[in-house]
Amino acid sequence: MHDPVTIGLVSVSDRASTGVYEDRGLPALREWLGSALENPLTFVERLIPDEQPAIEAALIELAAQCCLVLTTGGTGPAPRDVTPEATLAVADKVLPGFGEQMRAVSLKYVPTAILSRQVGVVRGACLILNLPGQPKAIKETLDGVFAAVPYCIDLIGGPYLETREAVVKSFRPKSAIRPPAAG
Repeated sequence: MHDPVTIGLVSVSDRASTGVYEDRGLPALREWLGSALENPLTFVERLIPDEQPAIEAALIELAAQCCLVLTTGGTGPAPRDVTPEATLAVADKVLPGFGEQMRAVSLKYVPTAILSRQVGVVRGACLILNLPGQPKAIKETLDGVFAAVPYCIDLIGGPYLETREAVVKSFRPKSAIRPPAAG
């Protein structure tokens, strides 16, 4: 039996949050996670403008009920891009390796990845990761960093995430691997 998992998804976009265009970040996150994880999934979603207090409030609310929160958008250098600031403001611990690896993955595809300010943090028993805004970049980034996510969630007291190896093979030390569920 796979542990049920609640995941928070936050799309940060002034224009999508006001209906100027359709948000494509939330569907891309749902699709990737649904294909990658074996666990029964519940998504709690927010579509909000690039306003630091709103982002912080959403992250605090979702971290209290989710083991993982993924944000999309608001990580560039533009004046309204404040997702990393909001994420850092609510963090208990910063995990610099996630931001470093997300940029390294993106640099394989676009030279402007060096402009990204994505961060990974822990708040309570929740991992929060900032992802790019475009669906193609979301997939590339998750493909490149998600192998470390299940073990991180183990270490902070969350549920046991099980991945579909055809999409992403999670890495855990041998001592942290659960035997396959019977039946």
